[in-house]
Amino acid sequence: MIILGLGNPGSKYENTRHNVGFSVTDRLAAFFHVKLRKRCFRPYRQARIEDSMIVQPLTYMNRSGSVLKYLPEEKELIVVCDQLDLPPGMIRIRQKGSSAGQRGLQSIIDETGSEAFIRIYVGIGRPGHGQSVVEHVLAPGDDPLLETGIQKATEAVIKLLQGSDITEVMDEYNRKNTPRSDQTPH
Repeated sequence: MIILGLGNPGSKYENTRHNVGFSVTDRLAAFFHVKLRKRCFRPYRQARIEDSMIVQPLTYMNRSGSVLKYLPEEKELIVVCDQLDLPPGMIRIRQKGSSAGQRGLQSIIDETGSEAFIRIYVGIGRPGHGQSVVEHVLAPGDDPLLETGIQKATEAVIKLLQGSDITEVMDEYNRKNTPRSDQTPH
């Protein structure tokens, strides 16, 4: 498997809502006690876990698919990214589908020529009144519910890496209720 966490490189974008894919892959690396490292002349950071790879593109979000030409084609692809249409605290797992306007996903679809790859969406919610989408996705992701979503996505990927069936993982995480705003993660 290749777990591709989408985000934007650089300290300016660290811990923003748009970088939840990086947050999940950072946690995966910590969980498996591996370090994400940049390879020479490669536009990404990676870490290996047995037969699988955790990858963070060092391109900007809109060009995420460009790193795929450097990665093994025969590996199953799991993409982790943000989703405006899900409230913070929720995740949604899909085995295929359109980009739904997410430019990082569109870049991957364009590069692979296929919509058939697993995606794990981490809900970041819609912008508030008077806030643009760009301002919203590039704002700090300091909502405790966002943290809950990042944790759920990390757990779901760990289950997949440990051999759980995708259908079972989808059933478990896609059915979880929307957290209330008065709930805080434990």
